Amino acid sequence: MTAAQYEQFSNYAVASATGILALAFVAYVAQWGFARKIAPDRTLVTSSVDQHDSVLEPVERTSTDAQAERSDVAGGIGFSLTGLAWLVLLAGVITRGLSAQRVPWGNMYEFGCAATLMALTAYIVLVRMWAIDWVGPIITGFGTVVLGLSALVFVPPGPLVPALHSYWLVIHVLGAMIAGSAFLVGAAASVLYLVKARAERTTAEEDRVGFLWRIPPSAKIDQIAYRVHAFAFPIWTFAALIAGPIWAQYAWGRYWGWDPKEVWAFITWVVYAGYLHARATAGWKGKAAAIIALIGFATFVFNFVGINLFVSGMHSYAK
Repeated sequence: MTAAQYEQFSNYAVASATGILALAFVAYVAQWGFARKIAPDRTLVTSSVDQHDSVLEPVERTSTDAQAERSDVAGGIGFSLTGLAWLVLLAGVITRGLSAQRVPWGNMYEFGCAATLMALTAYIVLVRMWAIDWVGPIITGFGTVVLGLSALVFVPPGPLVPALHSYWLVIHVLGAMIAGSAFLVGAAASVLYLVKARAERTTAEEDRVGFLWRIPPSAKIDQIAYRVHAFAFPIWTFAALIAGPIWAQYAWGRYWGWDPKEVWAFITWVVYAGYLHARATAGWKGKAAAIIALIGFATFVFNFVGINLFVSGMHSYAK
């Protein structure tokens, strides 16, 4: 295939992945909608018969099998479509790189596509590890928006500017994408934590119906958010504060120049460092920690969108 053919295939693949991911979002929303009247099943209760034996009482099901089945089927469809979108987007990112004959994250359009691919990868892996499919609507919705907005800043594949001709491009940006993917999952978990924790405080026991009550309790969600952020933070530290400055020295002859993008990368680091420090030393959990995590993610998004689009600096080539 020629470079032009690779480019055309990549464009079709990214557009297709956007549509498939949007359908996955709709399926996940349907999963929540179908479960709106489903009450959570009661946990199996162990009743002691004597000191050496016990039996499990039958589970009392207060939800209808039909409603639960429709909700589960919609969730399965959502996850399958997410996997399909991942495959199609992977093909689009690879062929974009083949068309440009370089790594496919040299500008904002390419970064949006590659970062969405990385976010879907993180989500699919964590679904298998921790069954976090309950963040599916947020992940797929966010990914659809990012891919759609990336199309607005589309540029044809071409050579990199001189500052980007370094293997540090691969190291620095790949690390940022991995960390950002985990930050997205952590932000999604933090949002659901705030919603679930408030519902646990304000909703009477007999009114606890819907998909919100089929996901883990708020304490478990908070724990998952913390683990994801604890994984992402050292990767972000390396990408933004170690690999980035080394690359800056190679490209511009200085390690740090207070460029707007560098400043906001540092702000993101400070916010997440504060989040993890507060949890580790002061025992912060719950609402305050979740809000700090969401502030951190907001600074991360602004760094990769707002700075590129609205602020001029040494990183303006990334538009």
